Amino acid sequence: MADYGGFIPRSIDNTKNCADGPTTGQASTRYDYIQKHTTGGNDPLTGLPDGYTVCDKWLHYYFQVDRIQLNQQINGAGLINITGAITSGGTILGASVQDSGGNVLSAKKNFDIPHPTKKGWRLRHTCLEGPENGVYFRGTLKDKNVIELPEYWTGLVDIESITVQLTQIGSSQDLIVERIEWGKRIIIKSGVAANIHCHYLVNAMRKDGENLIVEYQGETPADYPGNNDEYSVSGFHYDSKQG
Repeated sequence: MADYGGFIPRSIDNTKNCADGPTTGQASTRYDYIQKHTTGGNDPLTGLPDGYTVCDKWLHYYFQVDRIQLNQQINGAGLINITGAITSGGTILGASVQDSGGNVLSAKKNFDIPHPTKKGWRLRHTCLEGPENGVYFRGTLKDKNVIELPEYWTGLVDIESITVQLTQIGSSQDLIVERIEWGKRIIIKSGVAANIHCHYLVNAMRKDGENLIVEYQGETPADYPGNNDEYSVSGFHYDSKQG
């Protein structure tokens, strides 16, 4: 028998137990690759006969299983590709969610772009659903007649597409949009000279890129007949887009 420097190799018997037994042990808090079985030999300390070659370990960089039971959470910044549906009783952001009727719905669609007017800044919005690349701004006006629009709107929206809705508070004030100045200010007046108190909702359409093609024939977002590079679509990896 070879000299293993004082270590005693384990004995090898000819019995085997091929039952599917449980795995036990302490829970490790390390994030390590799973080691694959080595088929070309092993370290002599395992007790294998002489003549086996010592090989480098293979790790599961790619890993395949049929079912995974997740008890807590998945951490990571990588891409998850799913060709089927994801079912969940909780909230899944940025993925496809299957409801109880078997319909695949999209989660909230957030987007983050370079700021259109401030160098070194970024702008994050979340999307309303509608048949255009729309932007909104809302608030309350009291005892004044000017709605100041966000400064960045001049670089983001088509100012000719701006529309305004006014909801009177407390009394009838006969509110009128007198004019919109340069896509920056909306001037309101009361037809009965009342003090202005109202809610407002301002909508506009983004001016960058093409108009949205609302309905099209196809099976997946890849069939979109327009420029798909402009959109972050559920099932597509947002960070792979240039922005």
